[in-house]
Amino acid sequence: MATQKMLKFVTVAKETPEKRPATLRNQDFHEIYREFAAEKAAEQAGRCSQCGVPYCQSHCPLHNNIPDWLRLTAEGRLQEAYEISQATNTFPEICGRICPQDRLCEGNCVIEQSGHGTVTIGSVEKYLTDTAWENGWVKPIKPAADRPESVAIIGAGPGGLAAADLLRRKGYQVTVYDRYDRAGGLLTYGIPGFKLEKPVVMQRIEQLELGGVQFVLNCTVGVDISFDAIRGQHDAVLIATGVYKSRDIEAPGVGARGVVKALDYLTASNRKSFGDDVPEFDSGELNAAGKRVVVIGGGDTAMDCVRTAIRQGATSVKCLYRRDRANMPGSQREVQNAEEEGVEFVWLSAPKGFTGGESVEGVMVQKMRLGEPDATGRQSPELIEGADYVEEADLVVQALGFEPEDVPTLWGVPELAVTRWGTIKADFRTHATNLPGVYAAGDIVRGASLVVWAIRDGREAAEAIMAYLKQTEVVAAE
Repeated sequence: MATQKMLKFVTVAKETPEKRPATLRNQDFHEIYREFAAEKAAEQAGRCSQCGVPYCQSHCPLHNNIPDWLRLTAEGRLQEAYEISQATNTFPEICGRICPQDRLCEGNCVIEQSGHGTVTIGSVEKYLTDTAWENGWVKPIKPAADRPESVAIIGAGPGGLAAADLLRRKGYQVTVYDRYDRAGGLLTYGIPGFKLEKPVVMQRIEQLELGGVQFVLNCTVGVDISFDAIRGQHDAVLIATGVYKSRDIEAPGVGARGVVKALDYLTASNRKSFGDDVPEFDSGELNAAGKRVVVIGGGDTAMDCVRTAIRQGATSVKCLYRRDRANMPGSQREVQNAEEEGVEFVWLSAPKGFTGGESVEGVMVQKMRLGEPDATGRQSPELIEGADYVEEADLVVQALGFEPEDVPTLWGVPELAVTRWGTIKADFRTHATNLPGVYAAGDIVRGASLVVWAIRDGREAAEAIMAYLKQTEVVAAE
């Protein structure tokens, strides 16, 4: 029976889906991992120990019921496995591709701690949902009954789309406003195709549109429509804009041509993959072809930039990070993929400035060492005097993270409360702001974070909005 399909971790080794060879994959923007075959997915799922306290589940922001859908996969009951995986996760095929499982579910797998190698949870999740799409198991959004209440969602990223999905399934009228010409936010324009191919995102957006979600694109709140107008047209509002303001280096020469922001660089590349006309790419301004590229930063965005530059045909790609490999915030799996593809990491290095006149010619690099731990427990980088040098570069990409825009000022709502970091102040359970009927979720509340956290926040906010609207309905009826 069921147990005979499981507990195979002692006899079956961990195996991830095959990666395409680095010399081939660094020539295109297709995903680098091949798909599991059905037998291999079942075999790997069968390595799960079905432990009584599943740490994989408790360390997943969505608390996905991982042991149950692994067991069903091992038994070949794939449709049931998919149904359980999507019960808690709006976009399992996206999380299966881009979640840093090594820091979340897989990193806390009990058999990993016992030295047998983790269950490849993310790969099985991706396989399950891709199989569900192929077999028509992903059902259209069809509310049992329509409700009259209308909800506005500002921002078509993962948090906003997750909320839109839940609200529409319950029959609420949902309108999503977004500044870009395509929905998806960073899923569409920030994450490269080799991690998340764009048809995977577009099929979910199409599902929402066919289910009755209205999208108002190319719409900047505070410019094309006022926030007050949106509040006036809808019964509740969810702010899910994410954080898009790039952190800049304050150093001599930062304004030179060729010193660019990570999001501008990645967006241009992703637009090109859609077949859009991208003048700044065609001019070479945001194109790494034939250039010596230096990327500054150590997070996942920096990894996306270095791997994109390789694919665009850069002559060399170096990543400068002020700490060492063990202390970098980006996924270790991504670092390994980047190294395989030809990226050189220059650890314990920080930019001091940029050489050249109007156009950048190099990065002035300061060498660092790690000193005492800071308040977060990470060792603080300290300058090594007299060890500066110049790293030659024709294109420098700043990937130092993102900060929130000044939403109250941009939208003309000074009464909207924000924290001292500029993020919107919202209740951590209900996601309600200080304005009645206005909620906020995702990065605009928690700061730059993971897609999976945005999905969780969007789902929680949708539940709170539904409770608010029902309460409002009861009060109106009294």
